[in-house]
Amino acid sequence: MATLRNLKIKTSTCKRLVKELHSYEKEVEREAAKTTDMKAKGVDPYDLKQQENVLAESRMMVPDCHKRLEAALSDLKATLGELEESGENEGLEITDARSIITEVEQLYQSSED
Repeated sequence: MATLRNLKIKTSTCKRLVKELHSYEKEVEREAAKTTDMKAKGVDPYDLKQQENVLAESRMMVPDCHKRLEAALSDLKATLGELEESGENEGLEITDARSIITEVEQLYQSSED
């Protein structure tokens, strides 16, 4: 049984995962720049290898976060659909859920381009 409380929790989960995804993407950019800088300066090969490992780990987190966000989004859509079928079409929670669904879908469209 879908409730407004469940909807609010699932909406918050999606919001958190969007923030987490952006954070990981920024981290990859920072680590890539740091790796490039280290290569240009000709640092110790061991240090460079360690930095490349850090960069690889950061890059692995982005697809993982995408998968979790996709799962959370489908869960949110299902909960919203149940509430709409039961007659709940208005309210702050419903509006908030619709806006985060739109935001995530636009995020996926822009990443496909």
